[in-house]
This record gives sequence, C-alpha cells and structure tokens, in this order.
Amino acid sequence: MTATAAPASVRIGSGQRVTLPRVILSEWTKLWSLRSTRWSLLLAFVAQAGLGPLIAVITMSRWSHLSPLDQATINPIDRSLGGWHLAQLAIAVLGVMTITGEYTTGMIHSSLMAAPKRLPVLWAKLIVFFGVTLVLMLIAAVIGFFGGQAIFTEHHVNVGISAPGALRALIGSVLLTTVTGALCVGLGTIIRRTAGGISLFVVVFFVLPGLVDILPSDTGNAIDPYLPSNAGSTFAQALRDAHTLSPWGGFALFCGYTILVIVIGAVALLRRDA
Repeated sequence: MTATAAPASVRIGSGQRVTLPRVILSEWTKLWSLRSTRWSLLLAFVAQAGLGPLIAVITMSRWSHLSPLDQATINPIDRSLGGWHLAQLAIAVLGVMTITGEYTTGMIHSSLMAAPKRLPVLWAKLIVFFGVTLVLMLIAAVIGFFGGQAIFTEHHVNVGISAPGALRALIGSVLLTTVTGALCVGLGTIIRRTAGGISLFVVVFFVLPGLVDILPSDTGNAIDPYLPSNAGSTFAQALRDAHTLSPWGGFALFCGYTILVIVIGAVALLRRDA
C-alpha cells in the first residue's frame, strides 16, 4: 500500500481553519491516491455485478440436468445478487486498510497534527468510504440483478424488481456491503494493523459461524441469528433460513454492532498516541 503526502488543504501552516468539509476533501484525495483502493473497488464491483449473471448462465446451461423440483424452486433473486459475498470481503479489506495504511506508513501523524481534535479524521474517512462504496455497489447490484434476470428469461424463471423481496434484497446487498466497510474502518482504528484488522474480521464473519455450527443444535440455533454475519445477511437475501432474525431486525442489529465498533475506535483514537 502506498501513501502520498498530506494534502495542502489540511497541512499545518496552510492558514486555513480545519473544518470537516476540508478534512473530507483531504480524505477523498488520500483514498484515490492508493492503488489498493482501485483494485479492491474493482474486485468488489466485478463480484457484485458479474457473479450473479455468471451463476445464471451456469444454471441455465445445466437446466436439463436439474430435477423438476430444483427447476420449480430456483431462487432467481438471490442467485442474481449472489456476488455480494465476495464484494463484502473486498470492501472489508479495503475498509481496514483505509486507516491502518496510515499507521503503517506513519502518515497518521500528519493527519492528526493537521486535525488536532482527531475525530474529524475518522468521521471524514467514514463519510468518504461510505459514500464511494454505496454508489459503486448500488450500480453493481443493479447490473447484477437485471443482468441475471435477462439470462433467466431463457427458461422463464426470471422475476421483476417488484417481485416479493427483490427490491429489499437488492438494496440490502448494497447496504450490507457498505456498512461492513464502515465496520472495518472501525476495526482498523482499534487494531491499527492491517493483518490484525483483517484477521479479526475473518474470525468474526467466517470462523465464528463455523464454530457455532458444531455446537448442539439448540445452543447453536440460539446463538446463530445474533452473529454479525448472520444478522446482516438476512437483509441481503430474498429468502431466509429458519432460526434467523427478520431482515430489518437483523440489519438493525448489524448496524448496532457497527456503531459499537466505531465508537470504540473513536475512543481509542482519542486516548492512544498515534
């Protein structure tokens, strides 16, 4: 990960008062100065926009090999939006690196000297990262959904955006991925190391659900819906499994986890030395 010098808009001695809009402009410049930003966002976009249509192509090519039951129960909504899983991982990694990269290069010292109150730096990073991710993932999800449905027309299993759960799943996949990125900015602020932040994300979102699955069914079913990954995923799927929270309830809980992580990160940013 490469870094650039602190933009003039927030340098000490620039003669300008530090305001949130100016810090946001600085963070916008820093975000796009990194090669890792372009590659991670490209991977997330391709995953969200391309995997759904690819799954649709594979499904249609194997149509004659599917049983009548499988043909009748195909879920074209979740299949066309299935790329959010990989997109979420790419955005999560970039979210961690958005702030840990500055600790690695030492650029965080310049950022915090330019904005001595510190918190505007975190708020600006969150605003810029959230905005970029939201717009990009929305475009990608629309492409993925309508591209997948166009392919599903081959055997007339396609649905429109007005189908039950379709619009909510599309918006849910976008918001879930975007909020995950914000959560990982918070993780990066707490851990301050790229490897540590990414490792913690992987443990919580991938390892922990697997560990819960091996518990006795009663215990696992009681814990599983409240895990961050499972709580949020119900919002991004048209059909949900048994023993899960409602889509909006699960997403609300996921947002609660995200806010908690960001608050802890903000406190750590204020109390610890850079």
